[in-house]
This record gives sequence, structure tokens and C-alpha cells, in this order.
Amino acid sequence: MISITVSQLTKRFGQTTALHGLDLEIAAGELFFLLGPSGCGKTTLLRSLAGFYIPEAGTIRFGGDDVTRLEPHKRNTGMMFQSYALWPHMSVAENVAFGLVERKVPKAEIDRRVADALDSVRMGPYAARKPNQLSGGQQQRVALARALVIRPRCLLLDEPLSNLDAKLRLEMRAEIRRVCKEFKLTTVYVTHDQKEALSIADRMAILDGGHILQVGTPREIYGRPTCKTVAHFIGETDFVPGKLVARRGRETEVETALGRFVGVLGDAASRVQPGAEVTLSIRPECWVLREKGEAVNSVRGRIGEATYLGEVAQYAFVPSADGAGPLKVYELNPRHLAGAGEGELHAVAAPEDVVVLER
Repeated sequence: MISITVSQLTKRFGQTTALHGLDLEIAAGELFFLLGPSGCGKTTLLRSLAGFYIPEAGTIRFGGDDVTRLEPHKRNTGMMFQSYALWPHMSVAENVAFGLVERKVPKAEIDRRVADALDSVRMGPYAARKPNQLSGGQQQRVALARALVIRPRCLLLDEPLSNLDAKLRLEMRAEIRRVCKEFKLTTVYVTHDQKEALSIADRMAILDGGHILQVGTPREIYGRPTCKTVAHFIGETDFVPGKLVARRGRETEVETALGRFVGVLGDAASRVQPGAEVTLSIRPECWVLREKGEAVNSVRGRIGEATYLGEVAQYAFVPSADGAGPLKVYELNPRHLAGAGEGELHAVAAPEDVVVLER
């Protein structure tokens, strides 16, 4: 296991700066995700770690080794691509062995390590097959075995599940986490799939425009976003503009067109003071529909459009306040669906679910 340290990393393509002086620490054995919208810099960062891109400034360290300008094949990283990149004329075993053959590892050692790698991803019985005789999920496992067999110092994954159907993606999420933890691999994983990241990451970084906006555990990123961009990118949320009227440490009171809210600052380091314009972020599943309201954190209105999804109903909750747009309200085990559009209700949120963000 190795740690990865990125310091002031800058990468440009012509006049375009893809990475702006990034600083990042990834712990040894950590399953770390890079997320963000298209063009945010996540793949550029991954390819810089792999050695495919050489940065204009900054350093990359694997443990205590400076690998910033080291050739890719000397970094001993396992890279898994979106397309899997399997040789169609080679068998499964030959594909997995390719990196070892290139390194001139003795044949007996190759055979043993290939068998071990295929067994680790549960593909041992398919060693003699060609890639076109495998399902998409099986090809993905072979690509993972090929990355593991060289015993990399770290594993780099570039949207490895994007070509699989929904059911296979769910299956392979757990499989990738199992393998990474079993081999004690430091893993950096690029994806645009939020559920994928939230379900298996130890920690993640959200990037935008070549900058890192926030680093944290899935629960921290989802529950305590530090800015509107992060709150908007990860999951669904309701944004409610308002004015900060009181602050006690991280606890706040905010006056909005929908009423007064008590909440918590998303960024503990924020210096925002009373009188400042702020935005509330409230996840749709955090609202609770009640017959009676509360003095704070309560919005009076009615259910507009309703979508029934079995275990959950998604409502467009229309506030009674003039000019207020609808709120997204999700109700698990729906109880108000039958009365949608009939009578007034109150959508109530707990203070710990009201995240206050700077404008």
C-alpha cells in the first residue's frame, strides 16, 4: 500500500488550464473517488497520476517517491479503462498475462499469478475463452484481473462500469470494493455516477473547472456540502434563498420568503455574518409532511404533481407563499399520495437537515 500526495499540480492544454494548483492527500489503502461534471479535470488528474500527462507545475508522490515525471511503465500502476481494452485474439489468460510477459517475468511465475488473479475476480473457469465469448460483466472482471496481476502500487480506474447495464453495475460495485480491500490497494476511481461513488467510496473529491471544491466521506459530501455547486451535483436538493439573521458558531437562523429556518453552516470555516445573503440546501427526503406546522423550518402548502415509484413518492410541493416555486419532497412508504392536491399540509425539516451555504 502507498499513499498518494498531489501538491500544487497544474496541467495546461494550450491556452486552457485543466488543473489549477491542486492539493490532495489520498491515504494508503483508500478507495478514493474523483467526481464532477464533464470537463472538470477528473480524468486529467487520473491520467497525470498514471503518467500519461506531465504537469507544467507541482508534484505527485507515491509514498515517499516523486513520480511527477516518471514514465508510466515505471510507476507500477494498474490502469483500468472504460473500454476494457482487451486483445480480441488472445484468451482470457493471455490478456491477463500480457503485462507480466512485457516485464519478462518467468513463465511459471506468470502462470501462478494469472491463476491467482483470475480466481480473485471469480473468472478462473473462463481462462481459455476469448473476450467475445464473455458478457460485459465478465470482460470487466478480466480487465480488473489484468490490472491486479502486475501487483500495482496503486489502482487507477477510469469509469470502469459505464458500459454495463444497471444490474451489472450494482453487482460490480461491490465486487470492485471487495477486490480493492482484499488486495489492500490504494485506488483512485473516476466516475460521473453519484450512486456508484456514494455506495463504495471511502472518501471522494468533487472537482469543477480544474479546482477541488470539497473532499470528504460520502456522508460528509452529501449531508454537509460546503457550496451550492457540490450540493447541486451530488443528489437532488431544494435551494431556498434567504438572509442570515443570527449565527452561533455553526448554528444559524435564516429568514426566507417561506418563513424562518434554523440550520447549520455547510462550511465550518465560513466567515459569513448576520445580514449576509445565503442559500439553504434541503434534500427532498428530509422534508416530512404533517397536518400541523412548526414555528420554524416549516412550509405551508399543498401537493401538486405526484409521481409514485413504489417505495417512494416524489411530490412537487407548492408553498402557499406568493411567488414561491415548488419544492421537491420525497416521501418513503407514501401516505399522502391518495390526497395529493387536496387540502393544505406542512413540509417540515429538522435543523440538522437544513444546510446553510454562502451565495
